[in-house]
Amino acid sequence: MGYCRRSEARRRAGISEMTELLAPPIQPRSPGAERVARHRRRRKKGLLCITVELRQSEIDALIHRRRLAPESRGDLLAVRKALYSFLDDMLS
Repeated sequence: MGYCRRSEARRRAGISEMTELLAPPIQPRSPGAERVARHRRRRKKGLLCITVELRQSEIDALIHRRRLAPESRGDLLAVRKALYSFLDDMLS
């Protein structure tokens, strides 16, 4: 009787026993495969990933233009957002 209840609950949830038997186990991606997947997603969106080195004077300029808070000068994410904001306004 317990088996029937379990099967009924699985059927209602849309899970069949055959689906579980036929579904291959999910393999985690290697770091290289993840890197290629990110590259392909960026390329599909028309984006290019580059590395940019900023001088302290350039970070100071972002602060002077109020794109970056002075206390965030060491926060890489905040600096990136400030640079994106600056580039968006200058190139649009």
